[in-house]
Amino acid sequence: MISSLYTRVVLTFLVSVIGGTIIATFTTSWLYKEKLNDNLMLNVFHFGEDVSRIYDALPLAEAEAYVRGMKQLHSYYIRMYDQGGQIQSFGELNGQSVSEVTPEQISRVLAGEVLQISSQGIVPVLMGMPLHTEEGTKAMFVEPLAASSVSLLVRFLTNSLITGSLLILIAAVFLVRPIKKLTEATKRIAAGDFNVKLNIKQKGELGTLARSFEEMMRDLKQLEQMRKEFVSNVSHEVQSPLTSISGYAIALKQAGIPESERNRYIDIIISEAKRMSKMSDSLLKLSLLESSTQQLRVTELRLDEQIRRVIVAIQPQWSASSISFDMNLKPIPVTADHDQLNQVWTNIIGNSIKFSEEGGTIQVSMKQDTKTVTVRIADAGIGISGEDQKRIFERFFKADRSHSRKYDGSGMGLAIAKQIVSLHQGHIRVESELGRGAAFIVTLPLASSLE
Repeated sequence: MISSLYTRVVLTFLVSVIGGTIIATFTTSWLYKEKLNDNLMLNVFHFGEDVSRIYDALPLAEAEAYVRGMKQLHSYYIRMYDQGGQIQSFGELNGQSVSEVTPEQISRVLAGEVLQISSQGIVPVLMGMPLHTEEGTKAMFVEPLAASSVSLLVRFLTNSLITGSLLILIAAVFLVRPIKKLTEATKRIAAGDFNVKLNIKQKGELGTLARSFEEMMRDLKQLEQMRKEFVSNVSHEVQSPLTSISGYAIALKQAGIPESERNRYIDIIISEAKRMSKMSDSLLKLSLLESSTQQLRVTELRLDEQIRRVIVAIQPQWSASSISFDMNLKPIPVTADHDQLNQVWTNIIGNSIKFSEEGGTIQVSMKQDTKTVTVRIADAGIGISGEDQKRIFERFFKADRSHSRKYDGSGMGLAIAKQIVSLHQGHIRVESELGRGAAFIVTLPLASSLE
């Protein structure tokens, strides 16, 4: 049993290349002989016809000068024999040998016959064609200046095998080294150490793997930081109502508390318990939305009607602060999960109401293009700073901690809204300035691909 990765890589390469070379040699000698001969001979024939047309169209001297200047002579060699046996050649051999032309072949071509003369290799050798000139008919033989046997291919493959084997012996060392580094880094990450330096400078697949591994480490480190922040936020959010409940419960045990005070304490305990329950429900909902098992129940709905119904449903919230709505809604049908999308508008409009000044106006508008619909919900409230806008969609994040008691909430609404929009393959963003209100823009596809 071979355990060394280096040995495995080298042996696998050698077996693959040697086996492939043998198969390729036999396959090529069979396939090329049947197929390539016809294709190459056709090219030779077409070139010979082009030369014949030149001699038909031009005087002899001009035709010969034209042929001598043809670029194709780098690939073809031409010999012309007249009735007296005189030979005229065109093209440069550059040391390459040419095929022998027999007197019998010359006679047959001069008699008007077209000859295709092949060798035992994988490419043709000669094409003989009659050529009509001012001096009479000549026998023209066109020969491609290319390798004409399988032996050249075999030598090429053999040299490639030897060279490749030497290179793989060297390359395998560099291949195995970064893999060992990745293995060691994996062990350190499993132990909780995310500050691992790989220092792998290679490019290609290994370099991509190394960079992906480093990105994974950064993501894991960030995820660990988010986990710690999440635990801290949950502890803080839960501790506050628990402290209130505990404090007022202890106060209720005191004797002589007026009935009005007792009722107020009980109301506070009930209110804090409801707040904890709501926060628990929000956490559960967000967890379900983020899980891969969450399935959307999509139907076709009128987006404008849905938003109007949400505004009517939460009327007690905005009427208490004398807030009005300026709506520009068009009848636009979309395919989406009705209940989930309903939650998005409830959370966003609820936020706009919460942070609007008394007597303010919330603008709700829609626009449509060929594939998407965009909903814009804007208020004229306290606004959000540029720094806070980067984290506004994180769970438990509250943009203005100084107003956290005035503007009650768990900081989960926008995180839930963002996750629902993402599940619908849309996106949500915010535009805001401190003291000048905030606008939330939601873009959704008209037709969901989740049906």
